[in-house]
Amino acid sequence: MKSQDTAFEGGPLDGRVLPILLGPTGHPPKTYKVPVPDAAGGPPTVLVYRRAPKGRPGKLGLHPGWKYTYDPEGDKTGDGRLRWPWSKPATPPAATPQGKPDDTDG
Repeated sequence: MKSQDTAFEGGPLDGRVLPILLGPTGHPPKTYKVPVPDAAGGPPTVLVYRRAPKGRPGKLGLHPGWKYTYDPEGDKTGDGRLRWPWSKPATPPAATPQGKPDDTDG
């Protein structure tokens, strides 16, 4: 597998450069999660970093590479699933759709 040295900005990994495995397209993953174990033995804290372009493309239009920036909010979805336009929503729909009466009304 191919890897690329990628810089981290913000958070506890600020200023570090780590080798990140590249995917089949030659890009690092969009999010990078770092589990940090709890000193008291509780559940680990997960630090989330998001991929961002390292700079603007040059005159020839070549991409300068990637960096990871710290996301203090973390992963909002939490389930790690990809969100495609045709995917079902993450929240379950209401029991009775708006505008339709229940069977008990008549």
